[in-house]
Amino acid sequence: MSDKNRLGVALFLASEAIFFLILILSFIYFRGSWITASGPNPANQLHLLTTGLFSIALISSSATAWVAERSSKNGNQALTRLALAVTIILGVIFLVGQGREYAELLRSNITISQNLFGTTFFTLTGFHGFHVLVGLAIWTILLGLTLASSSNAPGANAVGAIALYWHFVDIVWVFIFSIVYIWT
Repeated sequence: MSDKNRLGVALFLASEAIFFLILILSFIYFRGSWITASGPNPANQLHLLTTGLFSIALISSSATAWVAERSSKNGNQALTRLALAVTIILGVIFLVGQGREYAELLRSNITISQNLFGTTFFTLTGFHGFHVLVGLAIWTILLGLTLASSSNAPGANAVGAIALYWHFVDIVWVFIFSIVYIWT
C-alpha cells in the first residue's frame, strides 16, 4: 500500500476487525444460552431467505465499488459515477432490508434488552449496519463531488480507500450472516 489514504483506512480496519471479532465471539459464546432457554432465538425469529436476498445486494455492491475504483483509476468519470450510484443503491437496499427485519423483531417484542439473543443480535448487526450507513454517507459525498465538477472529482486514491472500507464491511457481513443466520 503505497498510498497514505489506503494505509490509514487499512490501519483503522485492523482495529475494527478486532472489535467485530469480539462481537462475533460473544454471539457464539452466548449461543448456548438461548438455545436451551425458552423464548426468542435465531432459529425461531430470523428469516434466512429474506435476509439472504438483501445480503445479495450488499455483497453485489462490492463488485460495483470495485468498478468505481477501476474506472476512477482509468479516468472514466461516467462509469465511476454510475458505479458509485449503483453501490449506494445496493447499500440502501441492504439497510432497508435490515430495518424491516428490526421492525418485525420489535413488533414481536424482541428488543436488545429482552434476552441474550436480543442483546447480541442487535449489538452485532446494529454495529455492522452503522458501518454500512457511514460507508453510504462517504460514497454519497464522493458521488456528489464527481457530479459537481470533473476537474475537482475525487482521485482514484480516495475511491480506492473507501472501496477498501466497503469491502471490509461486506466481508464482515459474510461472517455475520454465516454465523447468525446459517449456523443457528
